Amino acid sequence: MFRHKGKTRTLQHNIKIASLLSFIAGLVNVAGFFAVKRLTTNVTGHFAYFMDEVYKLQFWSGMVYFLYIFSFFIGSFVSNFLLEIVARKDEQYLYIVPASIECLLLIVIGAWGQPLVNSYPDVLACCLLFGMGLQNSLVTTISNSIVRTTHLTGLVTDLGIDLSQLFFYRLKEQKARLHASIRLRFIIIVFFFLGGIAGGILYARFKLMAILFAGLVLMLGLIYDSVKFRIIVMRRKLKNMRHP
Repeated sequence: MFRHKGKTRTLQHNIKIASLLSFIAGLVNVAGFFAVKRLTTNVTGHFAYFMDEVYKLQFWSGMVYFLYIFSFFIGSFVSNFLLEIVARKDEQYLYIVPASIECLLLIVIGAWGQPLVNSYPDVLACCLLFGMGLQNSLVTTISNSIVRTTHLTGLVTDLGIDLSQLFFYRLKEQKARLHASIRLRFIIIVFFFLGGIAGGILYARFKLMAILFAGLVLMLGLIYDSVKFRIIVMRRKLKNMRHP
């Protein structure tokens, strides 16, 4: 689900990666908000608060919201920068570096971030926003902008558009593409909500360690993808040996 890019990607690849990453984003969104009382998976609200502080001439207060926005932007920038570097060497490992950074970041924050919740909440918020910027850029790039997982505004809009088009599309190929798009968007929204529910339940019991669970889920996804890829390569080698 991570390794395929461009024309080699299928709907099933996108569904798998969308399910995994939207669940993680939903979990981080809820657990992060409960922990630091900030939005930690998107920057739309932060931009509004930033402009409000600027309007009131509270530039120092506004700078905090600017840092939230900038952290998400830097995460996106770093992710694509690393993707471009790795793509020039070996596209098989395209996703590993940014995904591993996000995984490590979530595990570190979940395991050791609780003491910082009261003293440095803004630092934690920036770190989580950086991680979500990494994730959003990664999945957007490898899915050709089909999948986005860290917020629902655009997804709900696109789902509404797709559902309205059901009344007008008549050709079989058009309807097939539309049904695939609706299915993908619906899955992203459902898994984001499931991640949010999991985040709320885990935070109530384990506090910020709920973020650790998100990191472990991502790690399992990376391991699954790596093992599956090795099995596919091994099968191809065996097939070539039998039929030279």
